[in-house]
Amino acid sequence: MNFEQARSNMIEQQVRTWDVLDSRVLDVMRSVPREDFAPARHRKLAFSDLRIPLGHDQVMMKPIEQGRCLQSLALDGGERVLEVGTGSGFLAACLAALGAQVTSLEIVEALAEQAQKSLATVGIDGVEVRHADAMETGFDPESFDAVVVTASVPAVPGRFAEWLKPGGRLFIVRGRSPAMEALLLTRTGSGRLSEESLFDTDLPRLIGSEDAPRFEF
Repeated sequence: MNFEQARSNMIEQQVRTWDVLDSRVLDVMRSVPREDFAPARHRKLAFSDLRIPLGHDQVMMKPIEQGRCLQSLALDGGERVLEVGTGSGFLAACLAALGAQVTSLEIVEALAEQAQKSLATVGIDGVEVRHADAMETGFDPESFDAVVVTASVPAVPGRFAEWLKPGGRLFIVRGRSPAMEALLLTRTGSGRLSEESLFDTDLPRLIGSEDAPRFEF
């Protein structure tokens, strides 16, 4: 398989056509070897318009979804970013390639270990992977410039919003299968959240989120 041609096709025929036009995001998705983060048995599907199974009822988001997520965060470099749900590690690698310092939490130990191996193999710096439950992990208020949640929730947990600095952005998927909505929430100076709808999707539920404290607005 010609991975470079497949990567180019992914960018031009999928990601760009889904209104991902930020040149920095497109360059990062070209440079980070997505195939090295996909499970070996699905390596040839790394550039397909599919959610790739990772095991443990988790998936790797489609390239178009990851592209829209990265673009929505509008990272300039130097931001501190929290990722909830490391999964394959590919999105964390892209965040780091955009200049962020990434803390990534993964509740499934096997996925955390594999992501660490993939990040090391590719030579990505700037990502700390922790085997941890985001619903039980504590951070100080206003710790992060951005929070990315790679699984779905029925409602936005208040703790994720509290961890944002003023002006910070939260990417999250809210709703119930099969009708879920990817959102970008931005914390204003007054502490309120503005909401922008990005796209419709359907992702596995964030483990533990059904019983989490909920933030409604």
